Amino acid sequence: MKSPEHILFSIIVPVYNRPDEVADLLESLAAQTDHGFETVIVEDGSTVDCRSQCEAFGEKARVKYYYKDNEGRSIARNYGLDRAGGDYFVFVDSDCILPPGYIAGLRKALAANPVDCFGGPDAAHDSFTDTQKAINYAMTTFLTTGGIRGGKRSMEKFTPRTFNMGYSREVYERVGGFREMFSEDIDMSTRIRLAGFSIALFPDVAVYHKRRGNFRKFWKQVHVFGMSRITLQLLYPGSMKAVHWLPAVFVIGATAMIIGSFFRWWLILPLVAYILALWIWGIISTRSLKVGTMGVGAAMVQLVGYGTGFIRAYVWKILLGHGRDIDDEIRRRSRQ
Repeated sequence: MKSPEHILFSIIVPVYNRPDEVADLLESLAAQTDHGFETVIVEDGSTVDCRSQCEAFGEKARVKYYYKDNEGRSIARNYGLDRAGGDYFVFVDSDCILPPGYIAGLRKALAANPVDCFGGPDAAHDSFTDTQKAINYAMTTFLTTGGIRGGKRSMEKFTPRTFNMGYSREVYERVGGFREMFSEDIDMSTRIRLAGFSIALFPDVAVYHKRRGNFRKFWKQVHVFGMSRITLQLLYPGSMKAVHWLPAVFVIGATAMIIGSFFRWWLILPLVAYILALWIWGIISTRSLKVGTMGVGAAMVQLVGYGTGFIRAYVWKILLGHGRDIDDEIRRRSRQ
């Protein structure tokens, strides 16, 4: 590894109308113990820009600020990639906060395991709202399908996500940038793996991720995730694993139990036991009765939202055959 002052990492962040979040992110970058990085902020046609926030942290966080017309978050990332000078490109969302030792931890992890592509988990910061903490619980607990996001092992190969993901300049030169589509990070990770590059989870290199601010927005997000899983299966046949089916199975099973309980009350007991387990573990893991209770609602939104999106897209695109031409969807722009 080179000296700490060498720009080893280019932190690339697409932004759309989130100046307050960017301020929090830049403040966390300015507080890093390792300064071997630059920050590339790409303003994607925002009507409320973050230029002043970038100027305020310019020197401390080595900020490069660019403003461009609105074309979508993937194109914004690619715009930043073309202007980044680091040996590795690291992607975080504008609603993330990085612990002070994030860059140092990343440098150490790469020295011990010099892979081509990497990613880490996310967690909830103490300053987050109770809703954000509840959603984080739903997205990371082993009782849902989100264990890998919390740094645990899962039933599928680790797939880095753009809230905490990076890869080498060589990967970019051979594989290219992101495609404008839903779940563009899964698509990117899959292309990297198919190109023969190594991918690793760095479980100790985490970010704090604010996520959605309310359950309505969270529902919309996970519903789209469920639909995009079918698109990814059409793009990469055989990529769908058992874990991807679980929310759909939950929706069908829970619906059957609820209907069946009108005739045999005890049929609802497995669902009640599962919800009780979510609640108890939520209280224990979040150390909060309120957040743990809200976490049950967030888990239901995650499972039902994703599951219904999955079922909807499976019926439309696969069973009814409307998914044969997916080029238009790949070009769709998301403002989730």
